[in-house]
Amino acid sequence: MTTEDKVEIYTDGACKGNPGPGGWGALLRYKGKEKEICGGERGTTNNRMEIMAVIRALASLNRPCNVVVYTDSQYVQKGISEWIHGWKARGWRTAAKEPVKNADLWQELDAERNRHLAVEWRWVKGHAGHEFNERADQLANKGVESV
Repeated sequence: MTTEDKVEIYTDGACKGNPGPGGWGALLRYKGKEKEICGGERGTTNNRMEIMAVIRALASLNRPCNVVVYTDSQYVQKGISEWIHGWKARGWRTAAKEPVKNADLWQELDAERNRHLAVEWRWVKGHAGHEFNERADQLANKGVESV
């Protein structure tokens, strides 16, 4: 499968205060076409906005497809590709037997991921000049401004 057969999604979250007003943004790219989406919430955290960006991006796809998600959040990348298996096995508890933070969003993200044929999770360094990650950051900040 070539990159042309995949939807590329670049996501980011932002928060002014943590907790505080927050925003999420996503840039979706497929076969030379782009779509930008963003939104915000009044009282939230940066981690919630990072997860929400991916949820909303995946939910905006109107049919199951192959996806590559680029995020500058290791919390999102490791959470969905590594940690989630243990959380689910332990009934949404951490290894320390504490409730998983943001379990509601992790469960929603897991469901969105499972709607698609395949989802790859790639971490990119934030604020490092990566064109599409920078655009996702701008969208997340626009989401903050919308609340």
